[in-house]
Order: sequence, then structure tokens, then C-alpha cells
Amino acid sequence: MGKKIACLITNMFEDSEYTEPAKSFKEAGHEVVTIEKEQGKSVKGKQGEATVSIDKGIDDVKPEDFDALFLPGGFSPDQLRADDRFVQFTKAFMDEKKPVFAICHGPQLLITAKALEGRDATGFKSIKVDMEYAGAKYADKEVVVCQNQLVTSRQPDDIPAFTRESLNLL
Repeated sequence: MGKKIACLITNMFEDSEYTEPAKSFKEAGHEVVTIEKEQGKSVKGKQGEATVSIDKGIDDVKPEDFDALFLPGGFSPDQLRADDRFVQFTKAFMDEKKPVFAICHGPQLLITAKALEGRDATGFKSIKVDMEYAGAKYADKEVVVCQNQLVTSRQPDDIPAFTRESLNLL
């Protein structure tokens, strides 16, 4: 049976880091629900290739309605982490030990949620030091799976490995 995946996303996300995993998740029978500040708006990727319609506003969803959390990279996570609602939503998945898939700059939401302490993880090289300060054990690898819960990757080149390990957890 398909799982329900929450995806926190806003403008300037890294196009392929959303479109490719989301396509694979859907093809495997899972549902991807995009969440931003307001339902019905469209957000654009920073490469200008992808436009995503927002399914739900953050005030209309609860973490318990979802089986997993997907955090694409780009500038999207940095914008979202300025809003406590998105940070608390992210933190709930980590606290409940539900699967979390974060690629590139996606871990910025995990940093702000103070959810990386003692975790094995990776992310885009520019946030390596931030992740280490947050207590993560950073590994420069295409995909890192921690405690059968957290899947992280560094960049678009890592999408195949990221998607494969995310689907394994689902």
C-alpha cells in the first residue's frame, strides 16, 4: 500500500531534486503532497524548468497525517526554515522516527529543527560546517542512511542513490 509523503517546498527549489524523486515515489504507488504557506499557489524551481502547484497550506496539515517527509534542496529550505511552522513540522517527523528524505540544502530545515545531533548525514558541501555544528556526523558520500529513518544526499548527481534508498525505507 502506498505511503503519504509530505514535501515542504517553496520558490527557488532545485528543480530536479523535487521532480525526479517525486516522479519515482509516485510511480512506486506513493502519494506526494506539496506543502507551502498557502494552498493553490505555484512555486518555481531555480533552474526555471519546474513549476509545482501547492496541494496544502502549512496550517492545514499535521505531521501525523503523513508517513514520511521529503525535503528537496535549492534555496527553498533556507526560506522555509525562517518560518517556525515548517521547522516544527520537520522536527515532528524526526521526533517520531518517521522517514525523512533530505537532499542538498534540505538538511537546513533539520539544522534549524535541532534534529541532527548524533546523526550520520550528508548535504551540499556549503552546509557541511553548519551540519557539523548541529551535531551531525557528516560524510561526503552520495547517500547516507541513518538508523533506518533519515536519508540524505549532497547534490543532483546523487538523485538516483537518494531515490533508491528513500524507496527502500518506504
